[in-house]
This record gives sequence, C-alpha cells and structure tokens, in this order.
Amino acid sequence: MSLSEQEIIRREKLQKLTDLGIDAFPAAEYKITDSTKSIKQDFEEGKKVVIAGRLMSRRIQGKASFAELQDSEGRIQVYFNRDEICTGEDKTLYNEVYKHLLDIGDIIGIEGELFKTQVGEMTVMVKNFTLLTKSLRPLPLPKVDAEGNVYDGFTDAELRYRQRYADLVVNPHVKEIFVKRTKLFNAMRTFFNDAGYFEVETPILQAIPGGAAARPFITHHNALDIPLYMRIANELYLKRLIVGGFDGVYEFSKNFRNEGMDRTHNPEFTAMEIYVAYKDYNWMMDFTEKLLEFCATSVNGSAESTFGEHTISWKAPYPRVSMTEAILKYTGFDITGKSEQELFDFAKSIGIEVDETMGKGKLIDEIFGEKCEGNFIQPTFITDYPVEMSPLTKKHRTQEGLTERFELMVCGKEIANAYSELNDPIDQRQRFEHQLLLSEKGDDEATGFIDEDFLRALEYGMPPTSGLGIGMDRLIMFLTNNPSIQEVLFFPQMRPEKKAPTVELGEDEKVILEILNSQEEAMELNEVKTRSQLSGKKWDKASKTLTKNNLVKVEKIDEVLWVKLV
Repeated sequence: MSLSEQEIIRREKLQKLTDLGIDAFPAAEYKITDSTKSIKQDFEEGKKVVIAGRLMSRRIQGKASFAELQDSEGRIQVYFNRDEICTGEDKTLYNEVYKHLLDIGDIIGIEGELFKTQVGEMTVMVKNFTLLTKSLRPLPLPKVDAEGNVYDGFTDAELRYRQRYADLVVNPHVKEIFVKRTKLFNAMRTFFNDAGYFEVETPILQAIPGGAAARPFITHHNALDIPLYMRIANELYLKRLIVGGFDGVYEFSKNFRNEGMDRTHNPEFTAMEIYVAYKDYNWMMDFTEKLLEFCATSVNGSAESTFGEHTISWKAPYPRVSMTEAILKYTGFDITGKSEQELFDFAKSIGIEVDETMGKGKLIDEIFGEKCEGNFIQPTFITDYPVEMSPLTKKHRTQEGLTERFELMVCGKEIANAYSELNDPIDQRQRFEHQLLLSEKGDDEATGFIDEDFLRALEYGMPPTSGLGIGMDRLIMFLTNNPSIQEVLFFPQMRPEKKAPTVELGEDEKVILEILNSQEEAMELNEVKTRSQLSGKKWDKASKTLTKNNLVKVEKIDEVLWVKLV
C-alpha cells in the first residue's frame, strides 16, 4: 500500500499514542448527553455536557486553543485550556496528545461546561477529552483566508461520488439532500397508509424480466442451475397480489436496467409502484396530483420547488394533454391511423435517428421524446398513448388504437407512469406475442419473454385496477434542485477507479512536507524555505517535485507567495 507523507505522519502519531497507553480505537460505549443542536436550542451557562464528534478546526495559542467539533447535527466551538484539562503537574494530555498527536478529522469525546465568549458565541469549556477514533487519512477540507475566501473546496464531482463519506463530512449541505430524500419516502408512505394501502416486498431475482421495456442484468443461480434476471420492474408481481385479493398494494423497489448512464439515469434506481383495485387512470391522475402536492409540502414546507431557472408548482390540479395532441401541436403531424412506414418516414424527415428494428410504438416514442417532452415544464399529464407503446395497458374505452395510460412530465422529464391495467388475459397474451416479435426483429428493449405464470394469474381474474409508478430518484432531483441523479444517490455507479501513480520522495521533500503538516493553514513560502534549511538548489528541486506531483500548491495572495498541502 502506497501512503502519502501525511498518511505516514498520522500513522507515526498513532504509534506514539499507543506508546503513551492510549487506545486510538476504543471499543467501550461513550455515553453522550447532548448534541450540538440540543446545546444551541437549550443553552444554559455552566451546564455540564458530554458530546462527541470530529475535530474540524483549531487555533492553538500556547496553553489555550479554540476548536470546532462537528457531530451529525452541526458544529460547535470548543475551548481547550491546558490547566482546565491537566489540573495536576502532568500536562501531557494537552501539551503532547492534544497539540501534537491529534489531527483534524479525529473523532473525540468531550466532557465540559457551557459558556459564552466575549463576542457571545456558545462554547464548550473542555474539562476532559477522549480519543475515540484516530483519522489516518486527512479530510479534503477547504481552506479559508483572512478575507473569508474559500480555496480548495471538495467540489470535484467524481471524487465526491466515490468518497461520499468524505463529501458528507466536509460539505454539510449535501446531507440535507438525503434528509429530504428520506422525508419524501416517509411522506409517500404516510399518504398511502392513510389511504389504507398495504406495503409489500416482491422478488429482485426473477425468472423472467417483465413489467417494463428494458435490457436486464443477467446472473446465474448455481443450485437451481438456471439463469435469473435482476428486476427491471415489480409490476407483474404486484398485479399477482391484486389477483390474490389485496385491494391496494405498493412497494419501494430497487430496479436494475443494463442500459446507458447519464445525468438522469443510473443502472440501479429506486421506483415506487402502487396498484389499486376498482380504479382507472382518471382516478389515478387525481390521486397522483394530490400525492405529489402532499409530498412536496412535506419535504420543502411548500407546494413549490426550484429546479434550475424554473419554479415548479406541485399544487393540484395538473393540465392533461393527449400524446396525439402534443405531437400535433409541436410537429404539425397527426399520428392517428398512421402506418409504421409513415411514422418511420416522418421521423426520418425531421432529423430523428431511426432504424429498421423500430416498431410503431418506438417510433412514436422517439418523435414525442425529441420534439415534445422538453416543452412541458410544469407538471403535466400526457395521456392516451398508442397501443403499440403500452403492452400492459387496457385499450381506450372510446378511442381506437389508444390506451388508458398517462405519464407525468416535469421540466421535460417523465417522473410517473400509470395505466388502467390490462386485465384481459387473451389480449395480454397477444401483446406479449407482439413484443416477442419486436425482440426477434432486433429491439433489445422489447420483452423477449412470455410470462406464462402472469397470464395464468390473469386467467383467475384480476379486478379492474389502476397502477402508478414513480421514479423516486428523479422526483427528489426536482424537489432539491439537483440536475444530476448522482447528487441524490449516496453511492452512484462509477467507472473503476484509476490507481494514482506512486511518488518516490527524497529526504528534502519529506522535510518540506513535515513543516507544512505541522501547521493548520498555508504558510509563507519564504518561511518554509528558511525553516527547511535547504540550499537554493535543493529547495528548487524538492519544491518542484512536490508541486509537479500535486502534493503541495503555491498561490500568490496580495503579492505574497503562500504554500500549502493539497
């Protein structure tokens, strides 16, 4: 394992702590009485508290030091005074352990008393502290100069997603996204439970990947010696439960689709699907807009949210526009009654990439996606999809060739999909057979299977039912103003990490790093050069090696050169 100079120094400190008889990773419970939030909410001068968290900054001034401690709810100032901590002759705990062997990022427990400084800042006077975890890797903390300018913020997206644990520590605002994500799930559960619907779980490993048009991940079950597919949707299993007698079921499901990745798609994502017996898609539209207004208010305290330059109103009701109307409005082309060849020719004429594997449904979907989707900013129901696009949907009761389906569009993106569910097993078989033909034609998103067990379930009889699916990741993007799905996933899928090149350092480079590591902030370059006692030639060579390998950084501020660790 290749270690940086700072990591080596921290391991050396770990050994010194061990030599002093201090366990840097103790197992015993550390009983906490308060948090940073509770202290600030119920501050009482002189109150004794026990808190724990990360040491995030400190300003050592001889026998006294102000520092910041961060726990799960925020930060608070703490005051270390040598004579308060070390009441006897032995000052090792302050002089050696605190000043020299602790580092930024270490997790410590503090026993102390509350007081306010002369400027009125709530502070904990440290009476005793305990090292709970030694941090062996420096946090990527931003630096702040005397004017309040921030440098070297941990903002690189790829690093943040790979090291979400560090991102959450040094960028506290990121945590609020995931707090709101949980609020969204809780709000949706409350809405469904209050309506009397039942939360269930269905299989992730499935013998047939059904319920959506998507390419699955394939695995193999050794004991059964059969291929299995990771769930692309849970629709067909939830409908089986409606057949079995549940009047309303819902599930938050992890789904997996072996397709492309971009700012709005991750191969592993979370969907919510709900199915309610004796309802249709008109009822489901009413239900959906009330649900989303309730969720937006629960998450943000308002029925409005900001997404980029747009202010989105989630307040019901939402406009309802048929797909035929939308395509006609934005392209001037009426898809009603058009053949596959006519759709193909029109799509090609307006610059849409098409190929011979595309059936009518795929062609219409491409036309709508390219020319219409982006025009719908406020929540809008796009209704009455052509039958070729909707293999699991009941045919429209009055309009030939259409189905009773809607998608909810927001800022040009689909966040919900719903049907009056197809419950005719003969019609369903024909739809499956049509999808099979498309698959054989080369459409890798068409369903290449006929789910005989699901058809058998329908033959027992499924009551009239409406179902709704919502992409939870995409919905929370809109509620937290995040244009990238990676921002709302704790651990998004990433390409394999490239290994950093190993840097061989000489003694001169190590001397410079040790000087910089002894300070919390950047140092004047001339001061570092003087303290290193290196000749001009050795200094030039060593500093060039460090900057070239991105271990230190030199900046010019107010005509003065400053050097700091990267």
